Amino acid sequence: MQILQPPGWARPKGYANGVAASGRLVCVSGMIGWDAQGVFHSDDFVAQTRQALTNIVEVLAEAGARPEHIVRMTWYVVDRAEYLAVQREIGAAYRDIIGRHYPAMTAVAVTALMEERARVEIEVTAVVPEGGR
Repeated sequence: MQILQPPGWARPKGYANGVAASGRLVCVSGMIGWDAQGVFHSDDFVAQTRQALTNIVEVLAEAGARPEHIVRMTWYVVDRAEYLAVQREIGAAYRDIIGRHYPAMTAVAVTALMEERARVEIEVTAVVPEGGR
């Protein structure tokens, strides 16, 4: 995996400008803050983010992928102000679950998600290198 950082560009915080990778492609649908049985345990933004990230890691594992194989991540949030207000806590949850791996990322504020209680939805693309490393 190669992090793409053009010369002279300011280094982004918490994401990469781009990633180049080759290997087995793994696409994970948008994950929200409910558990494996589709039950929400909290309406708190950070708690839902933590659960969504955990769900992503569990789905990746089914393909033999790990968080460090993620090359792209898209976040859909229903409240931009709420997201910005808890950025520190989100960062801590992210590092606990994903680690210090920062792929290409996009965050988009949307008016609603399909599941009414969902505060955040995160989808990822991962590339598992040949040999699974």
